[in-house]
Order: sequence, then structure tokens, then C-alpha cells
Amino acid sequence: MKDIAAENKDLPMSLLQNEGNTSVVPLRWEKHVLYLLDQRLLPHEETWLAYRSARDVAKAIRNMVVRGAPAIGITAAFGMVLAAYGLKHKDKALFVEKWLEEAAFMLQARPTAVNLKWAVERLKKLARRHYELSPGDLAAILEKEAISIWTEDVRSNLAIGFHGQALLPEKGGVLTHCNAGGLATGGYGTALGIIRAAISKGNEINVIADETRPWLQGARLTAWELIKDGIAVTLVVDGAAGFLMQKGRIRAVVVGADRIAANGDVANKIGTYTVAELAKANNIPFYVAAPVSTIDPVTPSGDHIPLEERGAGEITSFAGKEIAAPGVGVQNPVFDITPHHLITAIITELGVLTPPYGPGIYACFS
Repeated sequence: MKDIAAENKDLPMSLLQNEGNTSVVPLRWEKHVLYLLDQRLLPHEETWLAYRSARDVAKAIRNMVVRGAPAIGITAAFGMVLAAYGLKHKDKALFVEKWLEEAAFMLQARPTAVNLKWAVERLKKLARRHYELSPGDLAAILEKEAISIWTEDVRSNLAIGFHGQALLPEKGGVLTHCNAGGLATGGYGTALGIIRAAISKGNEINVIADETRPWLQGARLTAWELIKDGIAVTLVVDGAAGFLMQKGRIRAVVVGADRIAANGDVANKIGTYTVAELAKANNIPFYVAAPVSTIDPVTPSGDHIPLEERGAGEITSFAGKEIAAPGVGVQNPVFDITPHHLITAIITELGVLTPPYGPGIYACFS
């Protein structure tokens, strides 16, 4: 993969120097303890949960304490650091055996977002290069790498914002689906990073967030973090997107991604495909914002991306109360696939990719 820092050497230094100045982050790392902002409780409660084991971190990922592909990857990396520190008093052979078991468990936490696998495999590769070290020293090296993964993600988000800001309209509505902001990343955000960058430049953008059933990431998370940063946002129901496009109230769509295949097909929150079709029908640009770590170059197309399904209770109940008719059948896919031909551009930290996506994606890894 290309050197991100080298590729972004021409970015304004003010951008790169502000990487710690985003007001919304999903995690903290303090004295070998991982703290996660419980996103299930937002916007009404800002509760930080402490994690001291890899198994508990994997469960937190599975249970949606933290979500968003880049944030999941960063969280998984720190989970593997916790595993290393928990095993540092074992002999070398047992350390390696048990640490790899923890890695295998972590990889099962959620199947669609490729950043989780990318981060865990990056730490495994680093560990293999340093197996001659003591378990304690190896744990310290893994900790530095996890911190680097986090820092690189924030820098990537800033670069994505820089590259993508010029694509948004100077005035008018911009629709975003689900949450692809600071909460879903290491900070600043991908789709919301582009919106933040454009507004900072002076664009008079009206951010429109759809509610994003069933977890309401748009209503609870996107709206919360934009308001927290002083950015005006309008909330609409998921079904309003087509109507607003038809009436000219939406001039662009920008979303994140959980996995991008080698041909440019994108797996993202369920409903993304619907929004993309509506955008095409109304001649509105549809942009995907994601770091290169979200691209899966060994997966040829969206047909080969595993799509997570979750339990019926997420749809049949709300705030602990049953809302559906008893006995109704339920299907709850978490993600869908947006075909590459519906995507106007994919915006990464290395630049803007345009159709055909295959050559540009290949170049990101060469």
C-alpha cells in the first residue's frame, strides 16, 4: 500500500496539524485501558465504558457499542494490544498460541467491515516480524502500532475531507445516510469529514440526515455530532429522500462504506443502494468517502462480500417496547451492495477515484 503521509505531503499543514482537534471521537486509550463511548446510548447519555480484555472488546464490537468500519478496525487493534498485555507473563510459545487464538476470536466479531480484518492482520504481520522479542516488549510494539493505526485514520479523514470538499455544491442540500463521522472513525469522519471541510471553506450547505432505521444512526449519531460541532442539520425519515431529490432540495449525496470491492462495488448500511438509485434517477451525484483500508482488493465484486444479518428484535421493538404485530416474520440485513455504476466518485485519502474504478483501486495498492 502507498505511504499515506508521503502521498499527502502537499496538503496544507494546518489540516495535518489539527488531527487532534475534532470534538467527537469514539474511543480513548489510557494506561492500557480502552474506553469506548457507548453509541447505543447517544444522544441522551454520554457514557464511556472501560475494557481490559480482547474478548470484551470483541463483544463490544458485536453488540454495537462501537460501530463504523474505521472505528471498528481501530478498536480491534487496541483489543489485540489488550490481549498481548494480558499474556505478557506467559512463555513465548504460549504467548503466541493464545494471542493468535484471541485474534481469531476478534475476526469473528462482525463480518462485513473489512477494516477489522485489515487491522488485526496488520498487527499479526508485525508480531511475526518480532517474535524474537519478549512478550512484554512485543506488547509494547503492538501498542505503538495500534496508536499509529488510529493516528493514520484521523490523518486519512482530514485528507479525504480536503480531496472531497470541491465536489460538494457551494449551496444547497447534501444528504448523508447512516453515520460516517467522528463516531465511525478515529475522529473527524469520512462523509462528514468532507461536509466539515466544505463548510469550513465557506460552502453554504444544508446537511440532511436520514434517520437510518433500525439503529437510527442518522437521528441519534449524525445529528448529535454535527450539532455538537455547531453545524446545522435537518433530520428526515428514510423514505423522504426521493421526494426531497425530486423537489430539488438535495444536490448531492455523500456516504461512507464498510467494504469496497476491487471493481468499486460498495457495501454500506442497508438503504444505501436505495438512495443511490434515487440519486441516479434524479441526476444527483452520489459520492462514497472511505479510507484505503476499507478497500478489499482481493474481493472482485460486491457479490463476494459477506453481508451481516442481525436479530429480529432490532426491528420489532423500539426503546424496549414491542412495536410490531406478534408473530410477524422478520428479515434484518444490516448492509446492502451499491453497484459501482451508481457511484459518481470514491473519495480516499490518496485522492478521488472515478469510473472505471478497477485501475484506480489497483493503483492504491501498487
